[in-house]
Amino acid sequence: MRNFLNILQVLAWVSAFLFICAGCMLTYEVTARYLFVAPTIWAAELSQLCLIWGTMIAMPWLFAANRHIAVDAVIEHLGPVAKSACRGFSMIVIGSFSAVVAWKGAEIFYDSFDRGRTTGSMLDMPIWVSELAIPVGFGLLFFQTLIEIRETLRRATDKDRSVS
Repeated sequence: MRNFLNILQVLAWVSAFLFICAGCMLTYEVTARYLFVAPTIWAAELSQLCLIWGTMIAMPWLFAANRHIAVDAVIEHLGPVAKSACRGFSMIVIGSFSAVVAWKGAEIFYDSFDRGRTTGSMLDMPIWVSELAIPVGFGLLFFQTLIEIRETLRRATDKDRSVS
């Protein structure tokens, strides 16, 4: 589990780097287009690729670090047992959703890879490069939800032991 969290930490840093790269590419594109009247054929598409991959690979780390958006107006008024039950239920829902998206995303990726689809832009990149981010990101999120479910169950059993 510790190794997986280390991998997620590295992916979070890679994600931050990808966001910086996207910002630099878009800044260059705007400068080249409006100041020098010489737009690029690569900046918009590569920055989109950086944003897609950056978002997908950061998702499991954000979840593990509890930095995701959470609406807890009702949960905060519940007791500890009900909070644990709600947390467990939400982990099961998130894990199930992640597994389905990773599975379907892998099918879409493979279909594009097999057929040799491209973006159709001037850069004409293979489209599977961006589509692969979905099964990778949601697959990692699925594994993180399994870890979170295990931790929730462990905390619940530890509380039961301390009460007895």
